[in-house]
Amino acid sequence: QVQLVESGGGLVQAGGSLRLSCAASGRTFSTGVMAWFRQAPGKEREFVGYISWSGGNTYYADSVKGRFAISRDNAKNTVYLQMNSLKPEDAAIYYCARARIFRGTTPLAYDYWGQGTQVTVSS
Repeated sequence: QVQLVESGGGLVQAGGSLRLSCAASGRTFSTGVMAWFRQAPGKEREFVGYISWSGGNTYYADSVKGRFAISRDNAKNTVYLQMNSLKPEDAAIYYCARARIFRGTTPLAYDYWGQGTQVTVSS
């Protein structure tokens, strides 16, 4: 069993930065793939990026590549999403999710989810 709790969301001006955190409980955290998704009002949940269990591999959606970075600290059971050069279109609820192995970017591939944290970007 894995429980995920996101934090760090808030209001930021366009061009600014935020760092989201996802704290996990459960002994299987360090062996799982962690991902970030986001969902804006009226839109489907969208894949943002993922990080492998070791932290050695990351993959990002084209919309955030070069601006966002995912990292993890398995000793702290925490994964991070550093968001730079934020745009109004980045505004959404951001979720972290966990999968035992990487099976793709669809939300269906992830078995544990946090409750989400709101990111608002003003223009």
